[in-house]
Amino acid sequence: MKYPSKVVLGDITVRDGFQHEGRTIPTQAKLWCVEQLISAGFKRLEVTNLGNPANMPQFADADQLLQAIHKSKALKEKLREVELTAVTIREKAVERAIEARRQGWGPDRILLMVSTSEAHHRKNSGLYLEDYWKMCETYIKKAHQSGIKVCGTVSTIWGCPISGPTDLKKAVEFTRRFLDIGADDIEHADHDGSAPPDKVFEYFSMLLKEFPDPGLHVAHFHVTRGWGLANVLAALQAGITHFEGTMGGIGGQPANFVDGCPVAGTGKHYYADPNIVGLVSTEDMAVMMDEMGIETGIDIDRLLEAGRMTERILGRRLRSETVHTGRIPKGPTGR
Repeated sequence: MKYPSKVVLGDITVRDGFQHEGRTIPTQAKLWCVEQLISAGFKRLEVTNLGNPANMPQFADADQLLQAIHKSKALKEKLREVELTAVTIREKAVERAIEARRQGWGPDRILLMVSTSEAHHRKNSGLYLEDYWKMCETYIKKAHQSGIKVCGTVSTIWGCPISGPTDLKKAVEFTRRFLDIGADDIEHADHDGSAPPDKVFEYFSMLLKEFPDPGLHVAHFHVTRGWGLANVLAALQAGITHFEGTMGGIGGQPANFVDGCPVAGTGKHYYADPNIVGLVSTEDMAVMMDEMGIETGIDIDRLLEAGRMTERILGRRLRSETVHTGRIPKGPTGR
């Protein structure tokens, strides 16, 4: 089996990971995570959501965090090589990103999102798909005029938690539509853990036949059913080279209950037990690829140390195995 010799790993802990938490993570802790990940070699980080914080209080500090990242002394010489992403599902969020960029501390890349399931898309964005596509055409142009890249996320590729089975070919069509209206790259997302490895291989093989540049595609897997790293392997076998995960495999959907208050998160559509969700663990994915001889550009030991500290930030054991077991020994252990 032939695998890519080199991959690009992105980390989305500070956005997708922390949005699932039931208590607000301090801005300083988020900044620490960004600093550690960049120092470990990550060049692509998703750090916040610029949508309405009334529904997602974890991101009430979006402006402060972006400003702190740009002011960080630890990142002064490194930030120019890093691409920071913010999620911007609707118009006002894109406008916030553009204004922040004008002021010198905005994101380098924003994320717009469609679902192949109309029901899921309306729940996520509040718009019918055709209306959303029209909005994307307008705002991709506006973002580009401001020097901001745009990632188009395609979701519910392998299934929808609201309306059930979906068609893989529709996701390929949505990828084409995003690229036709100017998206710079596409995130292919299994947001609820519906993707079995054989269907992951089938989809990405089909996708790369239509759009063979692997730099256009980012694989995004949740591990609701425990298939995360198996799906990473299947995507590697198909030829995918860009992946993303979260520290400790945390994350999921915006929490329904934060700091003792009910909020309008979307979690109830994805799980009965909020403890079973999460994304592929960044640490485990990086170690697996490193052991396979695939170049990641990541300082693995530094990453694992950051993973241990992330557990302390959240106050519990997370879902990374390698944070606790370490790398495979390359010589006698003395035991």
